[in-house]
Amino acid sequence: MKIAVTYENGQIFQHFGHTEQFKIYEVSDGKIIGEQIVPTLGSGHGALAGFLAMNGVDTLICGGIGGGAQMALAQAGIKLYGGVSGSADEAVNALLGGTLGYDPNVKCDHHGHDDGGHNCGSHGCGSHSCH
Repeated sequence: MKIAVTYENGQIFQHFGHTEQFKIYEVSDGKIIGEQIVPTLGSGHGALAGFLAMNGVDTLICGGIGGGAQMALAQAGIKLYGGVSGSADEAVNALLGGTLGYDPNVKCDHHGHDDGGHNCGSHGCGSHSCH
């Protein structure tokens, strides 16, 4: 099993489509046996699902994520645990222990409407909910 977490400075990065790196954990028999930080190299939104699939990831932990990216992950067979914040390492350990709190209905609320080229990066996702 491989678990990816949107990652920035040890924390879960809160916008899937803008993450610049993932921390990928390799798990065997319920224990982490390896981990690495992998840059996305500029891939965004839908392309990130393919990036994760190419890296053998079958589970994703993230903060906010839009509907299109959720569909791309589902098509790639990647299980999503969204709406999570805090330490990436703690979240993975909670998932493995069956105690991870997540939102099965997570969605960035600015996705799905025409706002003339909205870009979370221009305002840091601070004025609306990304999880």
